Amino acid sequence: MNRCRVLIVDDHAHAREAMGEILSLDERFEVIGAVGSGAEAMVWTGQWMPDLILIDIEMPGMDGLETTRRIKLEYPYVKIVIVTVSDEISYLFEALKQGAQGYLLKNLAPSTWIEYLLAIVSEEVPLSRELAFQILKEFAVTSVKEEGEALTAREKEILGCVSSGSTNREIAATLGISEHTVKNHLKNILQKLQLQNRTQLTRYALEQGLASRERDFPRKR
Repeated sequence: MNRCRVLIVDDHAHAREAMGEILSLDERFEVIGAVGSGAEAMVWTGQWMPDLILIDIEMPGMDGLETTRRIKLEYPYVKIVIVTVSDEISYLFEALKQGAQGYLLKNLAPSTWIEYLLAIVSEEVPLSRELAFQILKEFAVTSVKEEGEALTAREKEILGCVSSGSTNREIAATLGISEHTVKNHLKNILQKLQLQNRTQLTRYALEQGLASRERDFPRKR
């Protein structure tokens, strides 16, 4: 492949430098410019005509998603990869809807960046199934973890009871609440964790250290 001419867009100077350093690890990439806003990206895309744009999703003024949408309307040939510290999976889908070809987390290893970007810009280097799984796993695992951190103290109590094998009636008796309240708490927990049933809840609780493998019910207050 010919050298890929890259424009970097991020409102933080250190982030622009870090991305430039990663790309310098492979001679197939050439950084032709680095700018700090969506407005500048629009101007310099027209001036420099890059092959690839790496753009931060969260910037003051015009953010990365809106900048992506506008650039793709005017310059549909250019490939755009959103780069961010955010692992909110909804951002991934929104980026793709706006025309981006990919989405990278800033905490991924430089070697992963290079492999992923080569797959994006070159038809000769397809994205491996292993790399695709690794990136999606980063989103899925971190997203569920963050949702788990959003559980209330009461929801964590109920999750612990579920993982110990308690029925709704037993949980209600232990915590001094109604079965109806227990059912509503469980609905909230399942929705927050994006899980389907008690088996998945039990596995999640054990993996996250929210429950013991011993049958251990909290005492009624």
